[in-house]
Amino acid sequence: MDNTSIITQVANPKEEESISSGQDKVSQSNSSLKKHRSRSIFSPFFCCFRNYNDYHVEPPPTNNKALSLPPPPEENGSPPKVEAIPTPSPPAKFLLPDVSIEDYGRNCVVIDLDETLVHSSFKPISNADFIVPVEIDGTVHQVMLKRYGGLPEVYVLKRPHVDEFLQKMGELFECVLFTASLAKYADPVADLLDQWGVFRARLFRESCVFHRGNYVKDLSLLGRKLSKVIIIDNSPASYIFHPENAVPVQSWFDDMTDTELLDLIPLLEGLSKEEDVYSPLQTLRNR
Repeated sequence: MDNTSIITQVANPKEEESISSGQDKVSQSNSSLKKHRSRSIFSPFFCCFRNYNDYHVEPPPTNNKALSLPPPPEENGSPPKVEAIPTPSPPAKFLLPDVSIEDYGRNCVVIDLDETLVHSSFKPISNADFIVPVEIDGTVHQVMLKRYGGLPEVYVLKRPHVDEFLQKMGELFECVLFTASLAKYADPVADLLDQWGVFRARLFRESCVFHRGNYVKDLSLLGRKLSKVIIIDNSPASYIFHPENAVPVQSWFDDMTDTELLDLIPLLEGLSKEEDVYSPLQTLRNR
């Protein structure tokens, strides 16, 4: 396994060397991802949503069969028989366990990891934040966040305000981490990132649906009512099956002045109180 394939992330336009050989990517981002924005809570949402069409990923074909008109009645006037269309059966097992008593009645927020909460790189980063051992083909490599010596191969930066953001999400929602990266990388990073036990569950690459070259997070497999589910992700390809549930964020690499997570808190506070998230999200998209 190529070392970089454990992490599914968009390309960092600032890196001169390519580290993408053999890497499974959710999407490819263009340069100039970060522009100066006001502190308006809606500006990051609209900016990212307008970029949705830049990802040329088609949704899966529907399995619904068109109804044909029934044959005309027989001469004796007896009505023709119309066969009922079978209803697709739900999956045998959902990705999430039953809702806990603590989270009963809460909406569910699904949060991405790479380029949404953190950025990881196989190039050295001088101001990285963690150290996490990652087993790759029997070799232990280091994911680093604050080390002053050695040459670790994976470095991780935390996005500004991620601590405050996660704590607030834990107060408002049933929180689920859902990443297209492998658990051997993402699980140790989440251990260090989530010091408060915000994530009730963690889902990794094996829980994604591989669709036309992308790892897609199929929200219908969670076992939660879709009208009460929100997904926060920097990659539109990740939620191509359910764009109406998405709160997009811009991909983050190393801008330490970024305030996107902080700006999103008021919007998400409002969505946490909604019985049906579709209507307010549609209203925001239409503005």
